[in-house]
Amino acid sequence: MSYSDRLAALNLPSLELRRLRNDLIWCYKILFGVVETPVDNFFEFSLVKHTRGHCFKLFKRHSNTCARSSFITEHVVNAWNSLPRDTHFNCVAGFKRSIAKVDFTTFLKGDCMLS
Repeated sequence: MSYSDRLAALNLPSLELRRLRNDLIWCYKILFGVVETPVDNFFEFSLVKHTRGHCFKLFKRHSNTCARSSFITEHVVNAWNSLPRDTHFNCVAGFKRSIAKVDFTTFLKGDCMLS
């Protein structure tokens, strides 16, 4: 039985999707001060405020190396910025519930970590 068959039988997401979800939760905790670490060391909020979706968009730094793009500060930004407008940012539990409904599979294709 293949890995994808076992995941389907158990109704579980792939390891990559679980990692991305956990990274988004850590991103939330860093951005909203749940963990005691300076936000500026990891992320920078986007200065553009007139965008679709939520108002907590992050600035995407450009990275030319595959190794750099695997850091949480790099690979989580696109998924974070694509979160829907109805994402709950008021508490960690609400955030976890709201991202559980989002399909993040498009952010795994072509990822350097998967090659």
